Amino acid sequence: MGTIRPHKAALVFAILLGGWHFLWSALVAAGWAQPLIDFIFWIHFIRPVYVIEKFNPGVALLLIGVTAAVGYAVGWCFGVLWNKLHK
Repeated sequence: MGTIRPHKAALVFAILLGGWHFLWSALVAAGWAQPLIDFIFWIHFIRPVYVIEKFNPGVALLLIGVTAAVGYAVGWCFGVLWNKLHK
């Protein structure tokens, strides 16, 4: 196994986490998030206690930005650790 570029790993993680939360924001905007989360809890034998708030574009952008930044940091750390462990 070869080395990986930390920046590329970071971008992959950022896109995955940011993209996942973009999809969640789209579900909230479409009004489909509450039925989905209720179903997910139900199939896990959990009584739903969370209520999805009204869509707010600013909060959605903050959610996507923060999770993408966290994804980037985690991906970068992963890339650096991978390279150190596979020398």
